[in-house]
Amino acid sequence: MFEKIRGLIFKLDPETAHNLAIKTLKFNYIPSKKVQHNKLLETKIFGKKIPNPIGIAAGFDKDAEVYNSLFKLGFGYVEVGTITPLKQYGNPKPRVFRLEEDEALINRLGFNNSGSDKVRSRILSSPPTGLLGINIGPNKDTKDRVKDFLVGLRKFHDIGDYLTINISSPNTENLRNFHNDEEMGELLQEIQTEKDKLKTNIPIAIKISPDLELKSIDKICEILIKNKISTVIISNSTDRTRENLKNINKLEKGGLSGKPLENKSNKMINKFYNLLEDKIKIIGVGGVDSGKSAYEKFLSGASYIQLYTGMVFQGPSVVSKIKKELKEILISKDVKNYREIIGKKRN
Repeated sequence: MFEKIRGLIFKLDPETAHNLAIKTLKFNYIPSKKVQHNKLLETKIFGKKIPNPIGIAAGFDKDAEVYNSLFKLGFGYVEVGTITPLKQYGNPKPRVFRLEEDEALINRLGFNNSGSDKVRSRILSSPPTGLLGINIGPNKDTKDRVKDFLVGLRKFHDIGDYLTINISSPNTENLRNFHNDEEMGELLQEIQTEKDKLKTNIPIAIKISPDLELKSIDKICEILIKNKISTVIISNSTDRTRENLKNINKLEKGGLSGKPLENKSNKMINKFYNLLEDKIKIIGVGGVDSGKSAYEKFLSGASYIQLYTGMVFQGPSVVSKIKKELKEILISKDVKNYREIIGKKRN
């Protein structure tokens, strides 16, 4: 169905098209399929079993409105957000741009969302039917960004399966300063102190920028291990990597996602994997839209993957397509479970 109407959808402004997709998924008319447990893709994340390691990245279901419909589409887990303490509109429109020839998006949304109180209420009124992650961030005009992250922790620690600390969006000024040693260390210590106060063991994931200097990765890994971070998400969108793009929208300011990010993401995943030595699991993001691209992420060192842009260009059946193609690749290589191949490729 998506292929038949794709041309019409792509005539709409990208943000309008996205809002239409959310409204459609809200009807929740997706038929529930009997879950086919396949040993090839079964895994655990944060101590919980999931049917496959393919998740939808934060940014698609920004306001936690359609996560249960996304589970029905076949995703192994869903991450919603980014959610800020207070409601905010985000940056002025237009703020999302398609680069069709490049299979990419550029966005400068700026954490548009309904705020933590509304989202908390929404999740409580519609319990997740699968593993749910909640991505949190600070308000644009806050005077204390660390405090905003702590607000997110307090709001969601008892209703999410994990929380993602988003320090890597290129669309919130100076947010990436949290990649600096001192600021990252302070933030993660404050989060651990707050977790102790709340008496919660909710796993914490950190979403990392793809634009890090390679020399800084060693120190970041040390800080993540020291602060007992469960998972690192590699990576967010990039405000670089524009030189080989074809579409004129490459000149727009914002974060680039999709196929142009794939190789950059894979190299960074492999660098982190070699340093973390399986002490912290990696969720790989960037250019996932096929069984082959998922396979490459696992080879590079990701234990799990997420996608967003791939769904924009291929529609809601993309997750079923990836699972089918990935199974075929694994069977052809006599692999019994995809976890056997994690980190087998060294860059």
